[in-house]
Order: sequence, then structure tokens, then C-alpha cells
Amino acid sequence: MPLTARIHNVTKLKDTGSSNVVAKIEGSDPTLKNEYVVFSSHLDHVGIGEAVNGDTIYNGALDNASGSAILLEQARAFKTMSPAPKRSILFVSVTGEEAGLLGSDYFAHNPTVAKESIVADINTDEDLMLWPLQDIIAFGAEHSSIQKVLESAAKRMNLVLSPDPMPEEVIFIRSDQYSFVRQGIPSVYPVPGYKSNAPKIQPAEIFKKWEETRYHQPGDDMNQPGLMFDQAEKFARFLFLCGYMIADDTQRPTWNKGDFFGDLYSKKH
Repeated sequence: MPLTARIHNVTKLKDTGSSNVVAKIEGSDPTLKNEYVVFSSHLDHVGIGEAVNGDTIYNGALDNASGSAILLEQARAFKTMSPAPKRSILFVSVTGEEAGLLGSDYFAHNPTVAKESIVADINTDEDLMLWPLQDIIAFGAEHSSIQKVLESAAKRMNLVLSPDPMPEEVIFIRSDQYSFVRQGIPSVYPVPGYKSNAPKIQPAEIFKKWEETRYHQPGDDMNQPGLMFDQAEKFARFLFLCGYMIADDTQRPTWNKGDFFGDLYSKKH
């Protein structure tokens, strides 16, 4: 191109601190309780920023208070189970996702249990509870045996798994599950899919408009229209079922033979 550009970039560095929050429910099997299924969700958003319509508070209701609320509800549900599933479960509320997956990267490198004892991560980031839930998009499921678990859970809940509708955006490497993948741990990032049996409801268009008008904006708050909490409950039940099936299975998840991520990362750890 017959163009040139000159860019001047200024970087400022400072030390800061922010905590991950981790809880554990011990499994019921004498041996398998020493293995762990992780439920992860990030607790941070972008804080205070440039004013939009006079509002400087970037609330992050769907990104990612929704995932944080689901994480707490999963912990409550598992705590009421008797007996608990065979494996133990870690609920990991990570910091610094918006700053580059910092909290999950730290935890995945320095977990509170033996790294090799973590068998899977199910990550929740943005439950867009803005349309009736009919299908699940599970970013990264096709790389490991976790896909079969999600297919089974979806069938039990009269849902289906849909393929990644935007593979060019490589979303699988853009949220906290990827920190676990880089440590060789099979992981998945499920989100509500775009199927609809009502012509007037077009989930893909709803999502696109939300990203354009509310994503990382002050308008992602509890006053935004269209929140469907019954659909959020349905999504949370699906995630719970997936985690339970993994935690109660005597076989731990495995990378698919010849998978890129499995070959790249699992053999290093």
C-alpha cells in the first residue's frame, strides 16, 4: 500500500493486586476425590471508564456478573447433593480476565491442588439471557471427549449442540478456559446458541445488537431490557449437569487423538 504511518505509544507500569476466589466441595469416592473438575468464571469487568450518556460505571451485568451468579448457584446445588459426585469440584472465580486472562493463567500455573489432578474446566463467561434457550454452542468441545458429555446433557434437557457460528473469531482461546488448555487440561466454554422456532426472535441479531450497544459499555446493567432469568436458570442447569457427569464418571476426559491443542499442550505437562 502506498501509505506510511507513524505511531507513538506510551506505556505506564504500576504494581497492583487482585485476588482469585476458590472454593472446594470434596468428592465421595475414596480415590477419585483426589481428582478435580473446575467450574470457572471471571469476577472482574472494566470498572470506571469514559462516560456514555453521563454514566461512567461499567457494570458488567452479563459480562460477567451472570457467569459469577451461575458459579455461586452451581456451588450451592452441589453442596446440597448427598452423596456428592465421585470427584471433587473446584469453583474458581478468577480476576483479571479483561486484562488478558491474568487470574486464570495464574491459577492454572499455581493451582490450589496438584495440577495433574485437574481433569477438566467448564468456563462460564456471558450468559446472554436475552432469548429462549434451544441450543448450546460449546467452544472447544470438539477437541476432547467432553463433547460427548455435552451432547448427552443437551439431549436430556431437550437441547442440541450447534457448531461454532464464527470460527474466524477463534473464541476458544479468548476466555479463561484457555488458561487451563495451555496446561494440558481438556476444557470447554459453553454459551447459549442461536436457534429459534419463532420467526420474530432472531438470537444472532439480538447478540449482534447487544455487542454493538452494550458490550463493555455502562449499558450492560440490570436495567437493560429483555433479561430472561428462567432461561438463565435453564442454562445453569445444563452446565451443572455437564459438570456432574464429568465428576461422577470413573474415566477422566481425554484429548481427541491427534488434536492440535492436546498434542501442543498436554505432552508438555
